[in-house]
Amino acid sequence: MKLKHLQIQTSNIQKTTAFYENILELPITEKSKNSVTIQAGNSVLEFTENPAFDSVYHFAFNIPENQLTEAIAWCQNKVSLIHIEDQNVIANFENWNANAVYFYDNSGNLLEFIARHDLHNSQTAKFSSKSILNISEIGIVTENPLELGNQLRQEYGLEFFNKNDNSELFAAVGDDEGLLIMVKPNRNWYPTQTPSKSNITAITIENNGAGTELQF
Repeated sequence: MKLKHLQIQTSNIQKTTAFYENILELPITEKSKNSVTIQAGNSVLEFTENPAFDSVYHFAFNIPENQLTEAIAWCQNKVSLIHIEDQNVIANFENWNANAVYFYDNSGNLLEFIARHDLHNSQTAKFSSKSILNISEIGIVTENPLELGNQLRQEYGLEFFNKNDNSELFAAVGDDEGLLIMVKPNRNWYPTQTPSKSNITAITIENNGAGTELQF
């Protein structure tokens, strides 16, 4: 499953534009007074401005599976990576065969670079913003993650992520290319103490060649 287009909110479109263009060095493909569209590899990330918005999102980007160390070095003078424990910034997801690092954007959204070793997408070019492959995950907050997951299966032919221990607290739909991460409200976004809240989210996915628009 691929996350082709993600539309989320920001309270300050100018600062958000500056962060993604100047700090993450991602190309801006469209800009207006109230929105900005950003190319992130094969995915499109769109922010719309809502001055009253005071919550945060969690989303992740896939990077080449062999370049997490390079990505950490690239981040050094750009963002502060979040410590998992002690001085370690690398999260190890054994069941998913993946490693990740986390950081915040200008609005406090929790961002993630994740290297999924089963994708076999290693690259030899020096790591840069061009190494960001696609939007890999988006967090969806719902009272019953399993119920929502089953609804997505029935209505859109999606499947639970087979590497995840899906439960009523935390469930994932999709695959290594793209995941909807579904959690209950007020569950802290790993690895922070920030509780999850339900936010307006629009997603265009591609699954088995078919495009679907989802609204949460």
